[in-house]
Amino acid sequence: MRKRKYILILLLFLLFIVEGTIVPWLIPPSWETRIVPHLVYIAILFFSVYENRHTGLVLGLCFGLLQDIVYYGSMIGAYSFAMGFSCYLLGLLSKTRQAPLPLMMIIVLTGSILLDSILFGTYSLFGLVHEPYAWALMNHIIPNVFVQFVFALIIYVPLRRQLEIITRRRSVEDKA
Repeated sequence: MRKRKYILILLLFLLFIVEGTIVPWLIPPSWETRIVPHLVYIAILFFSVYENRHTGLVLGLCFGLLQDIVYYGSMIGAYSFAMGFSCYLLGLLSKTRQAPLPLMMIIVLTGSILLDSILFGTYSLFGLVHEPYAWALMNHIIPNVFVQFVFALIIYVPLRRQLEIITRRRSVEDKA
């Protein structure tokens, strides 16, 4: 069980690297400043729903801080707070660990909007953003939500299977 969990965390690191190196090449040049997909965040949402909300909180805090340090240097802690808080909240709201595809996609859509809205609110609170929320919603948040939704559809089946195997083994070990 632990080996599979470590492999999934290594997958998160790989997604983190892909998010910063390969994905920018795939985005059309006219959309480069608008789309900043958070692939790691979507995978952490799956952890939060299918594994445990506390795992989602810790992974969100860790990978958010890593994202703050590596990519976004204007303010340390914004991504860490936003990812940790939203993963914990959505893990808390989804009571079932057997979330079917429609429910998980609603969680992904809600989480993506929540993450970008928290980031926008934090940046505007500290005076780093001066545009209105409606502008950010149309130019950044909705395009990001679309890309993250497509990514969530792609990884839904394989990641859900792996997380269900971990959860099933843990419940068997707890009973023994």
